[in-house]
Amino acid sequence: MELDMIMRQQRDFFLSGATLSVDFRLKMLKRLYAAVKQYEPDIAAALREDLGKSEYESFMCESGLALSEIGYMIKHVRQYARRKFVYTPLSQFASTSYKLPTPYGNVLIMSPWNYPFLLSIEPLCNAIAAGNTAVVKPSAYSPATSRMVERIITECFQPQYVAVVTGGRKENAELLNKKFDFVFFTGSQNVGREVLRHTAETLTPAVLELGGKSPCIVDETAKIELAARRIVFGKYLNCGQTCVAPDYVLCQTSVKEKLLKAIRREITLQYGAKPLANPDYGRMVNQKHFDRVMGLIDSEKVVIGGKGNPETLQIAPTVMDGVTFDDAVMGEEIFGPVLPVITYDKFSDLFPLLGNRPKPLALYIFSQDKRRIRAVIQRISYGGGCVNDVVVHLATSEMGFGGVGESGMGSYHGRDGFETFSHVKSILDKKTWLDLPMRYQPYDRIINGKLLHMFLK
Repeated sequence: MELDMIMRQQRDFFLSGATLSVDFRLKMLKRLYAAVKQYEPDIAAALREDLGKSEYESFMCESGLALSEIGYMIKHVRQYARRKFVYTPLSQFASTSYKLPTPYGNVLIMSPWNYPFLLSIEPLCNAIAAGNTAVVKPSAYSPATSRMVERIITECFQPQYVAVVTGGRKENAELLNKKFDFVFFTGSQNVGREVLRHTAETLTPAVLELGGKSPCIVDETAKIELAARRIVFGKYLNCGQTCVAPDYVLCQTSVKEKLLKAIRREITLQYGAKPLANPDYGRMVNQKHFDRVMGLIDSEKVVIGGKGNPETLQIAPTVMDGVTFDDAVMGEEIFGPVLPVITYDKFSDLFPLLGNRPKPLALYIFSQDKRRIRAVIQRISYGGGCVNDVVVHLATSEMGFGGVGESGMGSYHGRDGFETFSHVKSILDKKTWLDLPMRYQPYDRIINGKLLHMFLK
């Protein structure tokens, strides 16, 4: 269907008021939940085709998390959609005041290729719960999963309510040149800048879920074996193509050798002696990204891995030691299975090291020192993160997920997602049985002036 027609139909459908009913929203969310459950095997097969993901990882990181978010929203949407009464000042007597969440209208959701199912369906779930119509644009780099997203949405919804637009840069440009009521984008910082330029032209509100170089701090008090196990899990999940993966390790010099030894052992335990032969280990999404990540590997600094298979687009779990911030691997978000290790001597060194760099989407710290943990959380600006773990902070609907500064703006998941796709109207309902005269001219500066000072003190 032609894009202008889709948008016209969606605007008409929204203006009809059909999406405002909470019962309607619940019905649509339940329909989406049932479809994701029904197509679990097909979703896994599509993710295997696009990214080499195992069935287990596909459910753990994509369809399972999508089901969790939809289920959470089904349980809570009625509560979230209620108006909330607030205190009314005496100067507004007699009236009541309340805040009412209302949908923006016709929203655009642009999703990336690294978690192509989850990052299409989860924001869509939030948009539906908030009462919007939506156009979903999945990535052209993950065509099999994009077809599954299209299939599910087409079977669940009429295009005047939720529609899918597939394609590449041409379609992206066409969408961004249209006037939506709200835009939700997940992807790279470079494309995020383009999205924001376009939305600025029409003063359209936007949420950008971007990325960055997320540091992982390991200090001398950390439980090294556990730290290594969790870092290896989070870094090499989805072949390193995770926006909140630990981009690099900042390790205290005194425990570096112990950590490297533990990481080597964990890579073997989790992926086998030959990771590239492991059927549950994924691959790079395409040749372009395979070549880019391989180009970031400095063979002289590789201490673990470093090999790639251009036929399967796989890169072995790799660790580089002796890295500095001047190395090529530290010049961009890696988005691949390469883990640079940088050392620091004193805990106080961390703040000048990190404080003047672009704000990351995530930060992780492995430490048993509560004062150090508190200092890092309070003094360094970043989107979110974990203490003594990595990545898993995004796997809950009870906390919002999003970046700050260069790593994005806005958040979603659970209530935060509902509020992201809602505009909260502030309403004062004034009663008609009383009308205080003090605001009207001619002003009585003696009697009404005293009342005004009493009300507004």
